[in-house]
Amino acid sequence: MPAHAASATESKSQQAYRFLRTRIDDGRYVPGYRLVLGAIARELDVSVVPVREAIRLLEAEGLVTFERNVGAQVALINETEYLHTMQTLALVEGSATALSAPLVTPEQIGRAREINERMRRTLEDFDPHRFTGLNLEFHSVLFEECPNPHILDLVQRGWSRMRALRDSSFSFVPGRAHESVEEHERILQLIEQGADPLDIELAARRHRTATLDAVLAYQARHPHPAPA
Repeated sequence: MPAHAASATESKSQQAYRFLRTRIDDGRYVPGYRLVLGAIARELDVSVVPVREAIRLLEAEGLVTFERNVGAQVALINETEYLHTMQTLALVEGSATALSAPLVTPEQIGRAREINERMRRTLEDFDPHRFTGLNLEFHSVLFEECPNPHILDLVQRGWSRMRALRDSSFSFVPGRAHESVEEHERILQLIEQGADPLDIELAARRHRTATLDAVLAYQARHPHPAPA
C-alpha cells in the first residue's frame, strides 16, 4: 500500500489534505509552489474534487492562496516576520562570518567552494528546496568557527526561524539563486585574501539583504492575504 494511502476511516478529501499539508510543513512544497490539481489527483489516484476540497481547507488556514490566472499556490511567507528575521540574520551572520574568517582553514575554504559548485550545478535543473539546504551548508562552514557562542547561537536561531517560516526564498525568485552563487565566491575570496573583517562582515550582510530585497520586491508585485 502506498505511503499516502488513506486509512479505512479517512475520506479522499482528508487524504488529499494530509498529503498536501505534510509536504507544505516539511518544505517539499515551498512558498510560491503551484498546486496543480490534476497532477496531485493523479498522484493520489483520486478525482480532482477531493483535491479541490483539500485546497479550500488549506486556503482557509492561510497555507494556500488562489490567484486568478495563476491558480492555487503555497502561501508566501508573512512579510513582516520575514523582514525582521532576515534583518536580524544579516546582522548576526555577518558578524559571525567576520569573526570566523581568521579561523577558517584552507580545507574549510575548499569544502565551502565545493558546496558552492554543487549549488551552481543545481541551477541547471533548479530545485529550490535542495538549493536552500546547500545554502545552509555553505554558510555553516563560514560561521561555525565563530568564537563568540552568543552570536553563534543567534545565527542558528535565525536559520531555525527561517525553517519555521517554511521559507525557500529561491522558489519564487530563482534569478536570485544565480546571483547568490556568485556572491558566495566573492565572500570566499575576501576570506582567502585576509581582507579586513569589516569588509567581510559587510559583504556577508549585503549578501543576505539582497535576498531580502528580492523577496520583498516579488511580494510587492504579488500581494496576498497574510497567513492566519
